[in-house]
Amino acid sequence: MSIIMVQEMPGVTQAQYEQVTDQLSGGKGGLSSRADYPVAGLLSHAAGPTPDGWVVVDVWESEEALQRFTEHLLPALKEASMPDSRPKIYPAFNVITE
Repeated sequence: MSIIMVQEMPGVTQAQYEQVTDQLSGGKGGLSSRADYPVAGLLSHAAGPTPDGWVVVDVWESEEALQRFTEHLLPALKEASMPDSRPKIYPAFNVITE
């Protein structure tokens, strides 16, 4: 079952987000396509500023795919000195990819 992951990160900056995505892409300058991700299973990704930080909204094929990604993500978040924040996970009822 596909899932929606929403992660709100108060205090996080665009520079920190870019540092994390650069690390996740193996130093290629960030994540600009699903092929750039270190694991398979991402269906869509959006990120942007909020009044008090940053938000990321992903759609993943499954919780297992998100968990595989999290194994790469957590060390990158720590290296970028990003605060701990628990994502909210929701079941996806309808996912359109094209």
